[in-house]
Amino acid sequence: MNQNPGRGRARRLAGLMTSCAAIGLLAATGAQAQDGATEVDELIVTGSYQRSLQQAVELKRENVGFSDSIVATDVANFPEQNLAEALQRMPGVTIERNKGLGTRVMVRGLPSEFTFVTINDLATASGSGGRDVEFDIFASEIIQQVTVQKSPTAADEEGGIAGSINISTARPFDYDGLRLVGSVEGAYNSISEEIDPKLSFLASNTWGDFGALISVSTAKRTNRTDSNSGINFRPAFRFLEASGTRGTQAQSVLARDADVVVQDRRNRDETGRIIFQDKVGDRVYVNEQDQWGATLSLQYRPSANFSLAFDGMVGGYDATEDEYDAAAYSASSRSTFETIHAYDKTTLADYGMVVLRDVSYTATQHEFLSKERINKTDYAQFGAELNWRGDNWEFNALAGFSGAEKTLDNANLKHVAYAPSRTRWTANGGETVPSANPATIDMYNSPTRYLFEAYETNLEAITDDKYAAQADFTRYFDLSAFPALSSIQVGARYTDKSKTRQYGSLNIQGPGPGDSSYVNTRTLADSPLTAIGDLVPGGDYSARDLTWSQVSNEYARNTFRYAGFFTPFNDGQFYEVAEETLSLYAMADFDFEIARVPVFVNGGARYVDTKVTSAGFHQIQNPNGTTGYTPDPVSSEGGYDKILPSLNINAELTDSIILRGAASETLIRPALSDLAYKRTASFNSFRFTDGNPNLAPTYAKQWEVGLEKYLADGGLLSISYFWKEIEGVVRSELTGTVPNVTKYNANGTIDGVYDFDVYQPVNAEGSYEVSGVELVAMVPLSLLYAPLEGFGVNANYTLLDSSLTGESDLGIPTPPVGLADKTYNVTLYYENDRFQARASYNYKDKYVEGIGYEMYPIWRDAYGQTDISVSYDVNDRIQLSLEGINITDEETKGYTIHPSFPTMYELSGRRFSLGLRMEW
Repeated sequence: MNQNPGRGRARRLAGLMTSCAAIGLLAATGAQAQDGATEVDELIVTGSYQRSLQQAVELKRENVGFSDSIVATDVANFPEQNLAEALQRMPGVTIERNKGLGTRVMVRGLPSEFTFVTINDLATASGSGGRDVEFDIFASEIIQQVTVQKSPTAADEEGGIAGSINISTARPFDYDGLRLVGSVEGAYNSISEEIDPKLSFLASNTWGDFGALISVSTAKRTNRTDSNSGINFRPAFRFLEASGTRGTQAQSVLARDADVVVQDRRNRDETGRIIFQDKVGDRVYVNEQDQWGATLSLQYRPSANFSLAFDGMVGGYDATEDEYDAAAYSASSRSTFETIHAYDKTTLADYGMVVLRDVSYTATQHEFLSKERINKTDYAQFGAELNWRGDNWEFNALAGFSGAEKTLDNANLKHVAYAPSRTRWTANGGETVPSANPATIDMYNSPTRYLFEAYETNLEAITDDKYAAQADFTRYFDLSAFPALSSIQVGARYTDKSKTRQYGSLNIQGPGPGDSSYVNTRTLADSPLTAIGDLVPGGDYSARDLTWSQVSNEYARNTFRYAGFFTPFNDGQFYEVAEETLSLYAMADFDFEIARVPVFVNGGARYVDTKVTSAGFHQIQNPNGTTGYTPDPVSSEGGYDKILPSLNINAELTDSIILRGAASETLIRPALSDLAYKRTASFNSFRFTDGNPNLAPTYAKQWEVGLEKYLADGGLLSISYFWKEIEGVVRSELTGTVPNVTKYNANGTIDGVYDFDVYQPVNAEGSYEVSGVELVAMVPLSLLYAPLEGFGVNANYTLLDSSLTGESDLGIPTPPVGLADKTYNVTLYYENDRFQARASYNYKDKYVEGIGYEMYPIWRDAYGQTDISVSYDVNDRIQLSLEGINITDEETKGYTIHPSFPTMYELSGRRFSLGLRMEW
């Protein structure tokens, strides 16, 4: 018999509430537990990092399954640049960085597309088109609580093989009466040397049964990244398969200078193992972002048993990125090998590969590129929620919408010079220098040799909409005939998700409509040039000791975007994907004892029925044997259904030790963009990439067992082992060939006629296993030594092992794309009544970013970053804070197969901010 059914019921309620983020917020706002304990105000504490950790530990303890949480005590208590960076402190959570800024979130080292994200229990739209969410668009200050659910129940929306991230915004009954909080901050980037402002404000009040809350955050960021990168592997069949002297010369030079005798120039298993550098570039990125977000919450709560709430969130993310690129394209269509100065037959000998480390080429394509990328994203989310409880029942319902509209407007001013050059690897990347050929050039200081080729533009418009409705009923029991059964819960959820995409491109060849006067007549020297150190904020290029001059994007835009200019959409690039899902679920809770140990069991199943409609255009060959393609409208309908069981077991071995176990089956659906009818051409790679409307979900069977020790003052020690078998992973595979494709240069001239490979996303055959261990330690150090009152450590470590290999067409072993074997986070903190200080170190092991040409695994190197935060309460209402991000100025690096072949060397600098926070 359960000796404390009230406590068991409270745990079930709290577990259900925290598994759905919005309902979890209600639990934190004052609902009474069945044993009479009132939780009003206990979960909302101002300004104390240690007490927010205590809240997170309580949420973990009371949840049904394996989970971890973070709590923002109020506005401005997530100090990072965006929501992604705020989440990286959580156990098992790492982030993907792009030019120094956190973007996507990964759980337990698995790829970001394996993570399912909701805000207020609604699937989140960000315009990405995938299942992963672009967290960089969300202001962290408008978020109140985040829970990562690692073992689902049947009531949880399916979709997270790695885990589900449930995000909550604040509600008025989270606070006791009137609350006004504001903050202002200035942030400094060490490379751009710009100071950026950020403002946040929250106002909340309750009037009897009613409450209202509004929060607003706006920020501007200027991030600069200097990068020596783009140094990818290129297979020698690029030259060997060429007709005429290009192919035969490549073959003879390989034999003469590298003692490599090519037996069959069209055998790619042979020629794909002879490697040279594709492209070497020196690049400066300046990313200017304007980000704002606001939430509104209206709540009616006449009693602890009834609550009606409306939550709204709107925001925008406008980013303009200027890229100034001086690059040498070794694999140009005019070039071939001239002299091989150094080669490597030993480093990759296990794969039969020869790497040409230092080569002179006959006609390298030198490029000066002034690129401008404009990203405008507007998002909105609205939801209504009803929570109603009786003596032995509970009814919950919600309905809502989440949508995003994104416009991507990109431009590239391109000047090109063909000349002999020498390209080679360096310690951190690569370089291009003059060769011994008398016709060579100094690529950085020869503006008269560069001819205008085109001002290329492309425009993409994406609409991402998601609707959801759910009804859920729970009946509680106290049956003498079956005392172990404590509740049965049933429910249904309907979701409707859709994505539409329009795309167009245009090459402009003069400063007016139809004007082509600049092509092959105007040189780079004929445009106003600015030294790179003056063109961007922050001064000289820092990745290497060199300088060059380029055309500004402002000049390019003013010159080539003439009156009436627009980039037309191409019907052949349009697609629309819609997905409807109906889910039915049922589960039961059991409370009983085994040898006087209280045991709680939650078991159930979820039935998922999904219908997918994909519409777009397929490119078909023009008739009569002519080259070219015509868009052909096409659509497809499909679907699938699945039963997903789940089981969660908790046993209270002592008052402070809990043994947990969980087992379930779950899925992640294909990205909507992968399901779409579309064909994307990569002419430099001689390939088409098609969508695949017939993709099925990726499924996972998983189980986990863990032990948690709860310490005094909110401390925690835990260890868990988890195992997953994943099948149907989506991969890109060669599915066909299109012969006789005409490839054009940007100026409209014909480059040649080639056979193009066709790649599609497919569900890979078979399955692979992922297992791992996760350790968590949240320890106030006063438990070990009393004089250390106020000091503490919050640390977690995740170690993974995967059985998947063989993704490379050449048989090079590689783990799943995006999977890191080892991640850990350590935060040391100190606080007293007025002063707080934190130092955090986040580490993510190396992982594969992608497979170049489906052959060569490209690795992102291991990365560790140190951040600090210090704050001082001037009085009860005013707080000063100082924060530093990446204070040790770590570089981002990558390589292909082996670290001696670097692909990327990026510097994004340090970021320091000084803030003032006021409360009324």
